[in-house]
Amino acid sequence: QVQLVESGGGLVQPGGSLRLSCAASRIFFSIYVLGWYRQAPGKQRELVAAITSGGSTNYPDSVKGRFTITRDNAKNTVYLEMNSVKPEDTAVYYCNAHYQSLDFWGQGTQITVSS
Repeated sequence: QVQLVESGGGLVQPGGSLRLSCAASRIFFSIYVLGWYRQAPGKQRELVAAITSGGSTNYPDSVKGRFTITRDNAKNTVYLEMNSVKPEDTAVYYCNAHYQSLDFWGQGTQITVSS
């Protein structure tokens, strides 16, 4: 079945940087809209970045200018570069692949921003 596997999570200090990766398998990767979502304790899951098959990107104001999403269709991988992280970025981060009625999620990776 389709698999999305995130990596790169962990503990980072405020103001630091981190890069998440999400490798997909058994999926026609290039046609999917790819996204990174996060869910903090007691909060709803929210979109933090998305990239279309054509490479257009979308970010909420909370991360705009700090986070960058990119994709490598040759490697079936989507990345999230996180810079100038803040304590409020602490959450479980999930990778998502979406195409029409198809929707796949990774298992999530914890990001903790703390000194």
